[in-house]
Amino acid sequence: MAKATLLGELVPLGGGDPIPLTRDLLTVGRRSSCDIRLDFHNVSGQHCEFAFQNGYWQVRDLGSTNGIKVNGERTTRKILRPGDEVSISSHRYTIRYEVQSGGLLDEALAEEDNIFGQSLMEKAGLEKPKQNRPGQRS
Repeated sequence: MAKATLLGELVPLGGGDPIPLTRDLLTVGRRSSCDIRLDFHNVSGQHCEFAFQNGYWQVRDLGSTNGIKVNGERTTRKILRPGDEVSISSHRYTIRYEVQSGGLLDEALAEEDNIFGQSLMEKAGLEKPKQNRPGQRS
């Protein structure tokens, strides 16, 4: 049997064994069909998923009841830096991994910041980006 490749791990804050991240797409939840099973009443059947793409990890909420947070901020999708704190409901973990050489983490983070800095109208192309002009109040 071949040994699984370790792409990273989720380290529980407050103690416990690290959870190995061995595939590039992993579902997390209470259901036995999930790749990472968290058998807690406040974790949804299919709570979230972790995806490893372009050399970095990202997390996405799958419509859970109690949500996910990254570094204390609730989100539905977020690119993860090594060392980020990920909360799945009230269960907190630190993600540990090495960004793959040739990975596009910095570019992806810059794009993510740009997307979240825009209004919905700007994203849809229906409004020009707001720029402060000299003498204009923001």
